Amino acid sequence: MQLHLLVIRTPDMPKLADFYSHLGLTFEYHKHGKSPYHYSATIGSTTLEIYPLSKDQTEADKDLRLGFAVDNFESTIQVLREKNAEFLSEPLQTEYGFMTIVKDPDGRKIELYKK
Repeated sequence: MQLHLLVIRTPDMPKLADFYSHLGLTFEYHKHGKSPYHYSATIGSTTLEIYPLSKDQTEADKDLRLGFAVDNFESTIQVLREKNAEFLSEPLQTEYGFMTIVKDPDGRKIELYKK
C-alpha cells in the first residue's frame, strides 16, 4: 500500500500554497471535473492538494499533522523564519532524525526533517 492522495482544506489557498512551496513543493493551479479550482503538487507518488473549505466548514482542520523530509533543511528553516512562521521547537536531534516543528498558516503542526 502507498498513500496516493492527501487533500487539505483552507480559507486561504494562495497563502497555504505559498507556505508549502517554501518546503520545496511546486504547485499547479487547476480544476478537473466538477471540482473547484485548487492547488496540486506531487511528492513522489503522492498528490497533495489544497482545496477551499467545503460549504459546511467554517475553519481548517488544525488537528491534521504532516511530516516532510526536506532538502536544504537549514535554508528552508531560514526562509520560514524570514516569513515569520511560528516554530514550536528549535531544530533538534530526535530518535526519528534531526527535526523541528512549525505551524502552517492554518495552525497545523508540520514536522520538518533533515533529509
